[in-house]
Amino acid sequence: MRSASGAKPSRGEADPANEPMLAAMELLGQRWMLRIVWELEPGTLGFLELRRRMGQCSSSMLSMRLQHLQAAGLIVKKPDKSYELTTAGRELGESLRPVWEWSRRWGASFPVGAGAAAPLQ
Repeated sequence: MRSASGAKPSRGEADPANEPMLAAMELLGQRWMLRIVWELEPGTLGFLELRRRMGQCSSSMLSMRLQHLQAAGLIVKKPDKSYELTTAGRELGESLRPVWEWSRRWGASFPVGAGAAAPLQ
């Protein structure tokens, strides 16, 4: 990826320009974070429905992750106690669409459940 000036960005940790990317990777690299964003991308969900969709994520872990995403400004808890993405969260959700497209192509070559391609539990 190149910057607007055409120069290839530095990836050295000491470069302050990397701090937002490193912070985003730290936040979103935590288990369940991107899954929550993915599940909320189509629209608002209550806690119980979100928990149902999350499969093996415990209620306590889901609550903790929702709090972190709220603190990061990616989701908001509505007065009816449902959750929805903020503008920043919707932008993140949209940015996952190319990954989703890639995963569908990749999954055709490496069917899920075929050894190394199986999702981590």
